[in-house]
Formats: sequence, C-alpha cells, structure tokens
Amino acid sequence: MSDRCADVSEAAGETLFETAVTATSWLLLEVPGTWPRDVASEGVLSTAADEAVSAWLAATPGSRLQFVRRPDRARGSLLAFVVRAAESETSVRRVELEAHDDLAGLDLSSAGEETDASLVLVCGHGTRDRCCALRGTAVYAAIAERLGDEEVWISSHQGGHRFAANVLVLPAGIQLGRVGAEEAPLLVSRALAGRIELTHYRGRTCYEPHVQAAERIVREEGVLEGVGDLRLVDASDEAVRFHAWDGSEYAVRVDTIEGPAVPASCGAEPEPQRAFAASLL
Repeated sequence: MSDRCADVSEAAGETLFETAVTATSWLLLEVPGTWPRDVASEGVLSTAADEAVSAWLAATPGSRLQFVRRPDRARGSLLAFVVRAAESETSVRRVELEAHDDLAGLDLSSAGEETDASLVLVCGHGTRDRCCALRGTAVYAAIAERLGDEEVWISSHQGGHRFAANVLVLPAGIQLGRVGAEEAPLLVSRALAGRIELTHYRGRTCYEPHVQAAERIVREEGVLEGVGDLRLVDASDEAVRFHAWDGSEYAVRVDTIEGPAVPASCGAEPEPQRAFAASLL
C-alpha cells in the first residue's frame, strides 16, 4: 500500500467536506524560485517586506498569506494580489512591485488596481509535502495553458496535504480537493463560472469548518451548486441556518466526531482527524 498521505486518506474513506481552510482576506505574493517549508519563517523575505506583510496580517481579521509563482512567467515586475473573499463581499486588487521591499511603502488595505479577474491557485509546495508536488504540478500543467498568464498560479501550502491536488478559486473562495489532471480543466472552468462540483468540494473558505459541514448537507438536499445559492443567516451552538436563493430556509445541527486515523501529511504518524456529523432539523 502507498505511504503517501493522499493515497492513505482516500483509501480510508476520509471525507473532503468541511476541510477547507478558513480565511476571508488573502495576500498573494509572487515569490519566484523554491520556497522553504514554512513561507512565513524569518529570512524568506527581507526585513522590510516581512514587517509590512506581518503588519497587514495582524491588522486584517481572517487573513492569510500565500506565496505564488509561475515557472514560465517572464521576469519583470513582481505581482501581489490583495483579495477579499467574504460570503457576499469579494474583490481582487492587483499590485505591481519592483521588489518585495516596495511593500514597506504601501498601504495594503487600499494599494493596487481593482480587477474583475479570478485567480486559480494550485498547491505545488513540494518542500512542504510530496503529494502536493506530484499531484499539484500535474494539475497546474493541465490548466495553465488554458488560462491567462496572471490567472493561474502554483501556490504555497493551502492546508490539507492529504487532499492533494488542492485547488483554490478566489475571490469566490471555492476550495477543491483530490483533483486529477484529466478532470482539472472542467472542474476549474465550472468553479470560475461559480458552480460547485460537490464530489471534489472541500468547502467555501469564508466559513468555519462546522459551517462548511452544514453547507454541504444543505447543498446536497437542495441540489444547490451555485456559489451564491446560499446565504449564512446564523451559526450558533444549536444550529447553523442558511437562506437559499429560492426562499427556502434550512437549519442544520452539527456535531464534532472523530474521523479515520490517517497521517496529516507524508511521513507523519496516523492519528484520528476531526470530522463532523450534520443533520437537517
């Protein structure tokens, strides 16, 4: 049997649902070359750039940093994208940099030019996990030539190595897992059109994990595949409530349970992973 974490997770029947990373604001920073295991570690960026990024992360609730790169992109100015990916508030701002040190002189809360483009990130962080390198690289190659030069990127760790290949579509905040190279073009094109393929859906990144669990059962029950088909009304200890586009209301009870014992990443010891049991009320 394969010892790769993605193979072990799939063989154990671990669900993809409710495993998406949670963030509503994203800073995507182009960093060519090979990345270390931890992109936030000291010395990856210059002191000035690191301080600017750290200040933005500290001042921005629900924020996350991702390094991105395109192996075939002509060297020139570096790009950064500041993305708002809340449930009903989305935006992408494109920022050009001569060098990463330019970040020190920018107000990242307003810098750059707003664009209506979507961004597709494929995790290919090989120094973090070999499954991401092997599967992510193949998926990136399958979709890169079909999308624009600034539309699809290899990204640093998105969370959930064992669900590789992982694909994130922003600003919609759709995270997909176990994406294969052959199916990637269709899955990505649907996600860019705001359609969710539930068989590969990890969740929407604007929701906490227990809300993602509720979202999944509501989408299955109502056959709701449009990213905007649902609006979160409330998420209390008693129930998670959604309002659907057709006026339907859903209430879901969510309980935390123990999932199968699998390694969180290649080389790690198997351990029970958190999971959820959701039921309509």
